[in-house]
Amino acid sequence: MSSIHKLLTGIYIHKNFLRPRAALPPFVGSHCVDYSSSSLQKKVTSVDRASQQGKTEEGLQGHDHKEVALDAPSPDRTPEVSFDKAIRDEAIEHFRRLKDEIVAHLRGPDGRPLQEVIMEQARVVWQFREKEDLDKWIVTSDKTIGGRSEIFLKMSKNNRSALLYGTLSSEPPQDGDSRQSGYCAMISRIPRGAFERKLSYDWSQFNTLYLRVRGDGRPWMVNIRQDTEFIQRKNQMYSYFMFTRGGPYWQEVKIPFSKFFFSNQGRVRDVQGPLVLDKISSIGFTLSDKVDGPFFLEIDFIGVFTDPAHTEEFAYENSPVLNPRLFR
Repeated sequence: MSSIHKLLTGIYIHKNFLRPRAALPPFVGSHCVDYSSSSLQKKVTSVDRASQQGKTEEGLQGHDHKEVALDAPSPDRTPEVSFDKAIRDEAIEHFRRLKDEIVAHLRGPDGRPLQEVIMEQARVVWQFREKEDLDKWIVTSDKTIGGRSEIFLKMSKNNRSALLYGTLSSEPPQDGDSRQSGYCAMISRIPRGAFERKLSYDWSQFNTLYLRVRGDGRPWMVNIRQDTEFIQRKNQMYSYFMFTRGGPYWQEVKIPFSKFFFSNQGRVRDVQGPLVLDKISSIGFTLSDKVDGPFFLEIDFIGVFTDPAHTEEFAYENSPVLNPRLFR
């Protein structure tokens, strides 16, 4: 009986569950199949496109990384430097500057017509209107010998003047040798021509130094250095005092060249002589009044001019004992 029951149960299952599905109506089956197939295709296509796009972006990013890696220089590689090319370019530049100097000299003094130079009554040599003008100057202090004075140079807020400021300290350095200290200075750079030749300023047609400054009441020393090739006159310069008034107002300082006295290494020499105005190499300002504390000096311009009322040639006397060559 059990075997007959199993046989009947299997026939029933085969007829009801394993028989083929009935065909759907044409209008229902086609739309359902198309819709289902299109939806599946869309899903598969969107997934495939997303994966392909991701792969493409990864490939592009990888390509960019490769390019960046190729463009980046290796830390082990050293850039090639051609000394021959550098020397050749430097020589070409100096020859070009030499050509410009010769052409300017043939045109006239300082590259200007001679008539214009002769009729000139005043000339601005240094002015401060941009940061490049500060590159023509050097600042120094007693820090070079171990002192504590500080000096700085910068453009003013309106870029119409230069501000020289700092702190003066007369404390000598602790080196066991120096006993005096306390100075700050600002010196103009010596002009250079082609092949680093020294050039000089020609002020022979002027008789007065002209400055427009604004200070804090401290006295400054104005130093003019001559361009000379003699070793024994290397540290010689001509100096004179400049007294600032202090306060918010500008001050016009006029110092005749005849007032400058001859000095060497900061000491006034017994034998005096006039300043050679056609061989001026630089000008400087020194503060050493032994008053510790902050200071400032604002400079608008530095120039020269001709004062027709000033006829003095030299303000200091010489004696036959000190300088017999002048009295031969």
